[in-house]
Amino acid sequence: MLDLGIDLSVWPWIWLVTAVVFALIELIFVGGSFIVLPFAASAFAAAILAFYDVSIEIQWSVFAFGGGVLFVVMYQWAQKFMREHPATPGVGADRLVGMIGTVTAAIAPDDIDRRGRVSVEGEVWSALVDGDESIPAGARVKVISMKGTRVIVVPQLSEHPPDRKE
Repeated sequence: MLDLGIDLSVWPWIWLVTAVVFALIELIFVGGSFIVLPFAASAFAAAILAFYDVSIEIQWSVFAFGGGVLFVVMYQWAQKFMREHPATPGVGADRLVGMIGTVTAAIAPDDIDRRGRVSVEGEVWSALVDGDESIPAGARVKVISMKGTRVIVVPQLSEHPPDRKE
Protein backbone atom coordinates (compact mmCIF):
# COMPACT_ATOMS: atom_id res chain seq x y z
CA MET A 1 0.00 0.00 0.00
CA LEU A 2 1.17 3.49 -0.87
CA ASP A 3 2.08 5.37 2.31
CA LEU A 4 2.61 9.10 1.89
CA GLY A 5 2.31 9.84 5.60
CA ILE A 6 -1.07 11.54 5.17
CA ASP A 7 -4.13 10.37 7.05
CA LEU A 8 -6.58 8.71 4.63
CA SER A 9 -9.46 10.84 5.91
CA VAL A 10 -7.69 13.96 4.60
CA TRP A 11 -7.38 12.77 0.98
CA PRO A 12 -10.92 13.73 -0.11
CA TRP A 13 -10.18 17.32 0.89
CA ILE A 14 -6.76 17.30 -0.77
CA TRP A 15 -8.37 16.15 -4.03
CA LEU A 16 -11.14 18.77 -3.76
CA VAL A 17 -8.62 21.56 -3.16
CA THR A 18 -6.54 20.25 -6.07
CA ALA A 19 -9.61 20.24 -8.32
CA VAL A 20 -10.53 23.81 -7.36
CA VAL A 21 -6.94 25.06 -7.75
CA PHE A 22 -6.62 23.45 -11.20
CA ALA A 23 -9.99 24.88 -12.26
CA LEU A 24 -8.96 28.36 -11.10
CA ILE A 25 -5.63 28.06 -12.92
CA GLU A 26 -7.55 27.09 -16.04
CA LEU A 27 -9.93 30.03 -15.77
CA ILE A 28 -7.52 32.72 -14.62
CA PHE A 29 -4.15 31.94 -16.14
CA VAL A 30 -4.67 29.75 -19.21
CA GLY A 31 -7.88 31.41 -20.33
CA GLY A 32 -10.11 28.42 -20.95
CA SER A 33 -7.75 26.55 -23.26
CA PHE A 34 -8.63 23.18 -21.64
CA ILE A 35 -5.02 22.40 -20.73
CA VAL A 36 -5.48 21.99 -16.96
CA LEU A 37 -9.25 21.37 -16.91
CA PRO A 38 -9.00 17.60 -17.52
CA PHE A 39 -6.85 17.26 -14.41
CA ALA A 40 -9.29 19.37 -12.39
CA ALA A 41 -12.04 16.94 -13.43
CA SER A 42 -9.92 13.88 -12.61
CA ALA A 43 -9.00 15.36 -9.21
CA PHE A 44 -12.71 15.81 -8.53
CA ALA A 45 -13.32 12.18 -9.51
CA ALA A 46 -10.49 11.11 -7.19
CA ALA A 47 -12.12 13.13 -4.38
CA ILE A 48 -15.39 11.25 -4.85
CA LEU A 49 -13.50 7.95 -4.69
CA ALA A 50 -11.68 9.14 -1.55
CA PHE A 51 -15.00 9.93 0.15
CA TYR A 52 -15.95 6.27 -0.45
CA ASP A 53 -12.65 5.05 1.05
CA VAL A 54 -11.28 3.66 -2.22
CA SER A 55 -7.56 2.88 -1.96
CA ILE A 56 -5.10 5.71 -2.47
CA GLU A 57 -3.48 3.88 -5.39
CA ILE A 58 -6.76 3.88 -7.30
CA GLN A 59 -7.32 7.56 -6.45
CA TRP A 60 -3.90 8.46 -7.87
CA SER A 61 -4.51 6.29 -10.93
CA VAL A 62 -7.83 8.01 -11.61
CA PHE A 63 -6.18 11.39 -11.18
CA ALA A 64 -3.14 10.70 -13.39
CA PHE A 65 -4.54 8.39 -16.07
CA GLY A 66 -8.04 9.87 -16.05
CA GLY A 67 -6.61 13.36 -16.49
CA GLY A 68 -4.37 12.13 -19.29
CA VAL A 69 -7.23 10.39 -21.08
CA LEU A 70 -9.50 13.43 -20.71
CA PHE A 71 -6.69 15.65 -22.02
CA VAL A 72 -6.26 13.47 -25.13
CA VAL A 73 -10.03 13.31 -25.70
CA MET A 74 -10.41 17.10 -25.34
CA TYR A 75 -7.38 17.67 -27.60
CA GLN A 76 -8.88 15.43 -30.30
CA TRP A 77 -12.23 17.18 -29.97
CA ALA A 78 -10.57 20.61 -30.27
CA GLN A 79 -8.64 19.51 -33.36
CA LYS A 80 -11.83 18.23 -35.00
CA PHE A 81 -13.68 21.44 -34.10
CA MET A 82 -10.89 23.58 -35.60
CA ARG A 83 -10.95 21.56 -38.84
CA GLU A 84 -14.73 21.88 -39.14
CA HIS A 85 -14.86 25.57 -38.14
CA PRO A 86 -11.83 27.31 -39.64
CA ALA A 87 -10.96 30.76 -38.37
CA THR A 88 -11.88 33.75 -40.48
CA PRO A 89 -8.92 34.55 -42.71
CA GLY A 90 -7.13 37.81 -42.20
CA VAL A 91 -6.27 39.71 -39.10
CA GLY A 92 -7.80 42.98 -37.98
CA ALA A 93 -9.36 44.96 -40.79
CA ASP A 94 -7.95 42.58 -43.44
CA ARG A 95 -10.69 40.13 -42.48
CA LEU A 96 -13.12 42.38 -44.40
CA VAL A 97 -11.55 41.63 -47.80
CA GLY A 98 -14.05 39.70 -49.90
CA MET A 99 -17.06 40.66 -47.77
CA ILE A 100 -20.17 42.41 -49.07
CA GLY A 101 -21.28 45.71 -47.57
CA THR A 102 -23.78 48.51 -48.07
CA VAL A 103 -22.86 52.09 -48.90
CA THR A 104 -24.17 54.38 -46.16
CA ALA A 105 -22.74 57.63 -47.58
CA ALA A 106 -22.09 58.00 -51.33
CA ILE A 107 -18.54 57.26 -52.46
CA ALA A 108 -16.95 59.45 -55.13
CA PRO A 109 -13.74 58.53 -56.99
CA ASP A 110 -12.17 61.88 -56.05
CA ASP A 111 -13.26 61.70 -52.39
CA ILE A 112 -10.52 63.84 -50.83
CA ASP A 113 -12.85 64.81 -47.96
CA ARG A 114 -13.24 61.18 -46.83
CA ARG A 115 -17.03 61.25 -46.88
CA GLY A 116 -17.73 57.84 -48.41
CA ARG A 117 -18.86 55.22 -45.91
CA VAL A 118 -19.63 51.50 -46.10
CA SER A 119 -21.29 49.25 -43.52
CA VAL A 120 -19.70 45.79 -43.42
CA GLU A 121 -20.72 43.19 -40.82
CA GLY A 122 -22.30 45.92 -38.69
CA GLU A 123 -19.19 48.15 -38.73
CA VAL A 124 -19.06 51.44 -40.63
CA TRP A 125 -15.81 52.11 -42.52
CA SER A 126 -14.47 55.00 -44.58
CA ALA A 127 -14.42 53.88 -48.19
CA LEU A 128 -12.76 54.51 -51.53
CA VAL A 129 -14.06 53.28 -54.84
CA ASP A 130 -11.82 51.27 -57.15
CA GLY A 131 -12.51 52.90 -60.49
CA ASP A 132 -13.86 56.14 -61.91
CA GLU A 133 -17.56 55.88 -61.09
CA SER A 134 -19.40 57.07 -58.01
CA ILE A 135 -21.40 54.65 -55.91
CA PRO A 136 -24.66 55.96 -54.39
CA ALA A 137 -25.85 55.33 -50.83
CA GLY A 138 -27.75 52.06 -50.49
CA ALA A 139 -25.72 50.24 -53.16
CA ARG A 140 -24.16 46.87 -52.41
CA VAL A 141 -20.36 46.74 -52.69
CA LYS A 142 -17.60 44.18 -52.33
CA VAL A 143 -14.47 44.97 -50.33
CA ILE A 144 -11.43 44.18 -52.48
CA SER A 145 -8.64 45.56 -50.29
CA MET A 146 -7.66 47.88 -47.48
CA LYS A 147 -5.74 51.14 -47.66
CA GLY A 148 -4.85 52.22 -44.16
CA THR A 149 -8.15 52.38 -42.32
CA ARG A 150 -10.26 52.69 -45.48
CA VAL A 151 -11.88 49.89 -47.43
CA ILE A 152 -11.47 49.82 -51.20
CA VAL A 153 -14.73 48.69 -52.79
CA VAL A 154 -16.26 47.86 -56.16
CA PRO A 155 -19.97 47.76 -56.98
CA GLN A 156 -21.52 44.36 -56.31
CA LEU A 157 -23.66 43.21 -59.16
CA SER A 158 -26.87 41.52 -58.13
CA GLU A 159 -26.75 37.73 -58.36
CA HIS A 160 -30.38 37.72 -59.49
CA PRO A 161 -30.97 40.50 -62.04
CA PRO A 162 -34.47 41.96 -62.01
CA ASP A 163 -36.93 40.54 -64.51
CA ARG A 164 -37.35 42.70 -67.58
CA LYS A 165 -40.88 43.32 -68.80
CA GLU A 166 -40.97 43.78 -72.56
